[in-house]
Amino acid sequence: MRLESIQVPVKNQVLTDYWSKNTAIHSFFEYEYNHTSFQKRANYLKGNAKDQTVLASVIRQFMKPLGLSDKANEHIQQLQEGAVAVVGGQQAGVLTGPLYAIHKAITVITLAKQQSEKLHMPVVPVFWIAGEDHDLEEINHTFTVNNGEIKKRAYSERSKYKTMASTTVLNKEVMTEFIDKVIMDFGETEHTKEIVMALQGALTQSKTFTDFFARLMNQLFAHEGLLLIDAADDKFRQFESNYFAHIINNSEEIARLVTEQEQELEKAGYGLPIQATNEAANLFYVKDGERYLLERRQGLFVNLSANIKLTKEEIFDIAENHPEQLSNNVVTRPLMQEMTFPVLAFVGGPGELAYWATLKNAFSVLGLQMPIFALRLNITLVTRQVEQLLNEYDLTVQDVWYGKVERLKEQFISDVQDSKAKHQIEQLKQVINESYAELETHLLEQTLHLNKVVGKNKENHTKQLDYLQQKIEQSVLQKHEATIRKFTTLQDELYPNGAYQERTFNPYQYMNDYGLSLIEDLAENSYTISNSHYVVYL
Repeated sequence: MRLESIQVPVKNQVLTDYWSKNTAIHSFFEYEYNHTSFQKRANYLKGNAKDQTVLASVIRQFMKPLGLSDKANEHIQQLQEGAVAVVGGQQAGVLTGPLYAIHKAITVITLAKQQSEKLHMPVVPVFWIAGEDHDLEEINHTFTVNNGEIKKRAYSERSKYKTMASTTVLNKEVMTEFIDKVIMDFGETEHTKEIVMALQGALTQSKTFTDFFARLMNQLFAHEGLLLIDAADDKFRQFESNYFAHIINNSEEIARLVTEQEQELEKAGYGLPIQATNEAANLFYVKDGERYLLERRQGLFVNLSANIKLTKEEIFDIAENHPEQLSNNVVTRPLMQEMTFPVLAFVGGPGELAYWATLKNAFSVLGLQMPIFALRLNITLVTRQVEQLLNEYDLTVQDVWYGKVERLKEQFISDVQDSKAKHQIEQLKQVINESYAELETHLLEQTLHLNKVVGKNKENHTKQLDYLQQKIEQSVLQKHEATIRKFTTLQDELYPNGAYQERTFNPYQYMNDYGLSLIEDLAENSYTISNSHYVVYL
């Protein structure tokens, strides 16, 4: 495994400015990303330390059925004794979801290790599973490459309701069919059987989407002791009870401050990432298993489409006695993380960076301080086959991203086309057009009005010649299919669907080629959290 760090131009202005000094975006965050900030944040957490025994117990209870590694046990013990945390998270995607979920976890682990050494104190890695999310269409699929084409493969069973990932029961037969189809697309290697056993073993013990996701993540990161917590876990909800009440009590002020901050963000040229409103309650209410976003209307917490109308007293009662019926949105999730964990830094992607820029004053109104925002690592994996193709055509990964491979492919196809056959067909068309023109003139002279019949005949001849041209081109492409497929492979593997690989494929595609130790080996690499993009040659 070889690591290469490269610089990539970024079109996202928020991201570009975050990595630049003296830009407007920094006023929207508590800390800039540097060592001094980490020291200040650690001192702040030390001065505001609280008992973390219950938190540690909740995490242990959640992870115990997954299988607690020695390293995870060590981290839970450190958390109980006052350790701070680096936190990142993601939805419970099938097969862990896109690669960037893995990259987030690796970033969390990397940053926790680095800051533990620099600050001379224990820093534990925590992955927050957004099991409360109910957009199952966003997490029920992955992409593969099949016969030179990128295919979307989805868990086919659909839910009629907006149920959370943590309460949506998996149909194991349907999920097995999904896994089998994905593995078939991967192709058989020496590692395939072991991967199938690992996936089926996790599925057998799983009941919901979140169960399956958590078991896979625990398998992949047990050696690093990555701590997992499900936002929708009942025990965790009980732990959050008083914090929900704190959010409810300040919901009007939170909504106002976030809305104002977002307007300032737009004035600074960064857009409206969440389109906040003053009426937002920034909480969901779970009714009959479904999740509904609440607003504040005339002193009530409501969702009119679901006929939900709760007084402030009623929602306070829910927070106290049934907190499992409440869940957070993009505004209150970071606030809840700060209230429940000693967050040294939060790891997120460019989209999260944008909406976190609206939250600084919301943290303040709850008596909190926004933690350091650390951007997740950007990683592209290059298999041996892809590396060989890059070398064969003297290309770089950046060349693929910038469209050079697509241009080479188009030029190659143009060069191998049978230009002589194409020219001869064009000549035939010209002769036919001229002949039909003479025929039409003659028929008109004879006062025979057969224009439509003649036109139809001419059209049929032209279609036949077009069909012949198409078949010639197809035959030429088939003759050179091996070369064309090489260009297609480079494009599909390194820039699928016109985006970075990490947004499309899942990690098992690469484990099938490399082996189950892939994630462990990736996590052991030496990374720097920066605006660099890492290319890993497997």
